[in-house]
Amino acid sequence: MQALILAGGEGTRLRPLTSTIPKPVVPLVNRPFIVYMLEWLRGHGVDDVILSCGFMADAVRAVLGDGAELGISLRYLEEPRPLGTGGALKFAQELLDERFFMLNGDVLTDVDLSAQLEQHERTGARATLALVEVDNPSAYGLVRLDGDGAVREFVEKPDAEEVDTNLINAGAYILQRDALEAMPPAGTTVSIEREVFPRLVGAGLFGYPASGYWLDIGTPARYLQGTYDILEANVATEMGWQLSESSRPRIAAAANVEGRVVAPSLVADRCEVVAGAIVGGRTVLGPGAMVGRGAHVEGSVLLAGARVGARSVIRSAIIGAGAHVGDHCHIEGGVVLGEAVKVGSGNVLMAGARIFPGVDLPDGAIKF
Repeated sequence: MQALILAGGEGTRLRPLTSTIPKPVVPLVNRPFIVYMLEWLRGHGVDDVILSCGFMADAVRAVLGDGAELGISLRYLEEPRPLGTGGALKFAQELLDERFFMLNGDVLTDVDLSAQLEQHERTGARATLALVEVDNPSAYGLVRLDGDGAVREFVEKPDAEEVDTNLINAGAYILQRDALEAMPPAGTTVSIEREVFPRLVGAGLFGYPASGYWLDIGTPARYLQGTYDILEANVATEMGWQLSESSRPRIAAAANVEGRVVAPSLVADRCEVVAGAIVGGRTVLGPGAMVGRGAHVEGSVLLAGARVGARSVIRSAIIGAGAHVGDHCHIEGGVVLGEAVKVGSGNVLMAGARIFPGVDLPDGAIKF
């Protein structure tokens, strides 16, 4: 089975994480984010994946290669310019099989694609959309179905009185290639959600109400939530299975841990947790990260080479690769530090502040 993954966006909502790293390979629990999707697809019989890229495509290819290590064939298709979701699909048409999966590349999920495919075959659909339940569908737009599962209507940004279902588009589709025939020619900017699917209503478009975990991981808050859910095995992933085998934190053999590490946490190779430091639960330390004496890091991510100084407190924050936090700092509440940021001693950063790559904050510069 074949899959087309749309991964051409710049990940603007995730900046500054994506200022220097393409979104598909931003580390999530110490693995490139898109790897979770590739393993999920492989588990449902997908062995041929086309990754539709745009922004920093060469960097994505350099990290993922040809997919052999993941047990799949991975090919890359570079859009000449942003073409929208439908435009990217049409651009890939010559490479596509008669039937294939199409997926948005910014979702962490364990939805049962095999069951979706079974329904697709049973109904003879031209397109089947995976649908998930959310508490507030007005933030996404909702999908109304007929009794046989055929899509009746799409409602974008519904008012409260229009909300009669909480099913939304999950960004996982099964398509027959003939559904592309009526689309504008390749190279045209098209939205599959707004321009293609509405034209298929009444012409073989079905919805598959899915159960399971689903998270759009496009913001720092959701990135942290996805991190927590992988660590706690709330979403079915190979990493989560490995971590759930033990109630103890997972600490790499090459890490130097003299302080305390609380489960569930992941400590990578070459990390250092100095005596007197505490790494609390739901924390990920990337390769070469360091937590200084008396520091307390909890519910946070330190990417590769990030360093936290003595007596500093880091809670619910993301510290970018190579960033340095000085002594006696307090950083919490969804703060994101970009790559190689330097925060001098005595700074306080809170309330979702984002510091972009390369910024150097002097000692005591911010009490935010």
